[in-house]
Amino acid sequence: MIKGSFIISLDFELHWGAVEKWDLSQMQDYFRNTRESIPEVLSLFDKYGIHATWATVGFLFAKNKKQLESFIPSELPSYSNKNLDYYSYFFTNQVGINEDEDPFHFASSIIEQILRTPNQELASHTFTHYYCNESGQNIKQFEEDIQKAQEISLANFNTQLKSLVFPRNQFNKDYAQVAYENGIKTIRTNPDVYFWKGNGAYKPIARAFDTLMPISKPLSFVIDNDVVDGPFNIPASRFLRPYSKKESFIQKRKLNRILNEMKEAAKNGKCYHLWWHPHNFGHFPKENLIELEKILKYFEFLKEKYHFESKSMIEFVE
Repeated sequence: MIKGSFIISLDFELHWGAVEKWDLSQMQDYFRNTRESIPEVLSLFDKYGIHATWATVGFLFAKNKKQLESFIPSELPSYSNKNLDYYSYFFTNQVGINEDEDPFHFASSIIEQILRTPNQELASHTFTHYYCNESGQNIKQFEEDIQKAQEISLANFNTQLKSLVFPRNQFNKDYAQVAYENGIKTIRTNPDVYFWKGNGAYKPIARAFDTLMPISKPLSFVIDNDVVDGPFNIPASRFLRPYSKKESFIQKRKLNRILNEMKEAAKNGKCYHLWWHPHNFGHFPKENLIELEKILKYFEFLKEKYHFESKSMIEFVE
């Protein structure tokens, strides 16, 4: 019997996920809730035997601002949109001196918790939440960025990063090869469906509608990756949309959509890859944790009935 695989990856960013969009003065409680929810997520993962990948922005690895400054590369990203240059923000007084003073831009204590929890993989979300498909930047700048991510991970946690998630899912084949040459073995890619390809005003609407009912082919998959000299690509299946009051009347439908997809994968020996950001639990953390536990309990049922297996990204490859 071919066993299916249940893969979970999380994009761990805090404020570095969208400095140009988020006014931190309005979001401090949101990120505090995020930090408080992460140990509870880890506890649930441990309880249900979940193996997960935590793709973490390299800036969060730093012990303090002084150390982070020592890892700044010589080639900084030259985005045409200057608001995407987070180094400019880093040098302002809006970034504190360490995690105690500034829990929104540093998270080494949380990374230690991740590493202490069984079956959790620490992975890369690039060093500075690098945007690989934005105009102005180049592949050399990205290479230095991923090198710094590896360096600070080894320096502070003695861990080589083997999996990568591109920020904002900006997959770039050439940049993926550079990541591979710098220690990355596997990369999360976008679902292989039409509304995840290219741009278009209707596509985010299609993605949201697909969380309620199928408008594409099944999002579980079988890997047939014959790449010899390059990273192993693992497509995402479903983004776990967080609980919100305005969507509470369709919450059960959203949840059942995920559970049905998990069952389809488990029964047919396929893979199902669920992902989200820890900060998605920043609003309504209690409700989101309840929904997550429902998913993990169902995984436990599928594990017993169909031998569904939980795997981190790197475990899936290795």
